[in-house]
Amino acid sequence: MSKHMKRLTTPTSVPVSRKKHVWIARPSAGPHSIQQSAALVVILRDMIKCCDTAREARRIIGQRKILIDGKPATNYKRPVGLMDVITIPDTKEYFRFLIDTNGKFRLTRITEDEAKWKLARIEDKTTVKDGKTQLNLHDGRNIILDKDEYKTGTVLKLELPSQKILDKFELKQGNISYLIGGSHIGQLATIEGIEVTSNPKDNLVKLKEGFSTIIPYVFVVGSKKPEISVPEAVVV
Repeated sequence: MSKHMKRLTTPTSVPVSRKKHVWIARPSAGPHSIQQSAALVVILRDMIKCCDTAREARRIIGQRKILIDGKPATNYKRPVGLMDVITIPDTKEYFRFLIDTNGKFRLTRITEDEAKWKLARIEDKTTVKDGKTQLNLHDGRNIILDKDEYKTGTVLKLELPSQKILDKFELKQGNISYLIGGSHIGQLATIEGIEVTSNPKDNLVKLKEGFSTIIPYVFVVGSKKPEISVPEAVVV
């Protein structure tokens, strides 16, 4: 596997110019895939724009001045992905990593209180030692519980950095979803029902707004109202 990445081959979701320079930092192996993340150094230089060069960004990161999900980040190539919370204590700035309606990664400014929690979707569950249940979340983290009380597809509201479960939002009728893929990416929609398919394809989620999408594209973000603020598309 190559350790390098050209700007021309960077995923189109990363909002960077593709002809200004030849190379760009490739996200290292971590909690998010290359297609669904951006390297921390790129976020500081090209998205937050708190520095002008990658060298300056690496220096800031090396001084442990950037927190990801409440913990200091030391790897300048650390992948940052959906719902991750970025905190800059020195400037008291807080951001949530989201996707806009153009399918571009965007950093939404949030308050200090909002930076104390994040949303994480249960992708899979595993039974481990002593019959306990391990929840495998979309951001690579795992939570071990004594009882199996959460369904796959449920989104958990987690306290940072302790991972204490504050709330849950199930994939069910009436809940508010944030679409992270498909032609309606970046939009909020209300779940109307689940259509189970009789083939290997993903089950469908019917939405009140008059269209359907597959389950992997649906990220539940609230019951009566969304817990997060969704970024609008930026005209480039």
